[in-house]
Amino acid sequence: MLIDGRELVESLRSQVQEISAAQLHDILHKIPHDGTQAVLIDIREVAEIAAGTIANAVLIPRGVLEMQISSEESLKRRFPTLEMLAEQPVYLLCRSGARSVLSAISLQQMGFKHVYSVAGGFLAWQAAGYECTNKI
Repeated sequence: MLIDGRELVESLRSQVQEISAAQLHDILHKIPHDGTQAVLIDIREVAEIAAGTIANAVLIPRGVLEMQISSEESLKRRFPTLEMLAEQPVYLLCRSGARSVLSAISLQQMGFKHVYSVAGGFLAWQAAGYECTNKI
């Protein structure tokens, strides 16, 4: 049976924890009391980031996420080992919430414990009127 990309994402969505843009906004604006450090990774392509991103997001395009997550400098400064990073809540943001589902599956398979896909992606963040920043 042949399926397209949208069908693939929908078949995997139930295996991923999703949060709304509003939930992400709340998470990013509260101070955790349990020692965790929220990690927001924007997995859109560099050209897509021209539309803006969320402050303090780490930019790692989907195509290289699995290979570069352990060597990304800003993450290495915060979490010296991949094991330390894998214990933190990781929030994945793409344009519309599809690629972040695929990325969440990958990170879960790599051993990450708390991975979340932002439903609706950056489009939902913008539609809610939340603040954006230009990285490029």
